[in-house]
Amino acid sequence: MRSYLDKPVENEKLIQVLESARLAPSAFNKQRWRFVVVQDRQTRVKLNEIAEVPLFAGKAPVIIVACAKTDSCEMHYGQPCYPIDVAIAVDHITLAAVEYGLGSCWISMFNEIKVKEILDIPEEMRVITLLILGYPSLVDKKRLPFEQIVKYEKW
Repeated sequence: MRSYLDKPVENEKLIQVLESARLAPSAFNKQRWRFVVVQDRQTRVKLNEIAEVPLFAGKAPVIIVACAKTDSCEMHYGQPCYPIDVAIAVDHITLAAVEYGLGSCWISMFNEIKVKEILDIPEEMRVITLLILGYPSLVDKKRLPFEQIVKYEKW
């Protein structure tokens, strides 16, 4: 979603979508994710200003800053666990958000150092993504047909 209504997200709904992240699976059940919920308009505008592309973050009522505790844990194929764990948790948020009539958008083009400065995030934490959350003002999602994206048994 890239267009949001000027309407706050009720605290009960926000807690429920964050609870869905808390319950997400993670490698070795380490639960490396941490979230900073930004609702203050001035702080949202600051985050918007330091983004590497113009955002709509200042208009959405919530920005969830998804962070990770880093460690040396790797998947068997060599990929670090923490970004995958956070991605799974954030995806749980996006799916739960739809259940509550909310829209969301992952933002990956930001300056991590500046985000950490604005939000006082400890140096040892990594900022993985910013997730914008709010009530969508319009829904325009074009999706590929099922048959085009799913193959059974072989390509």
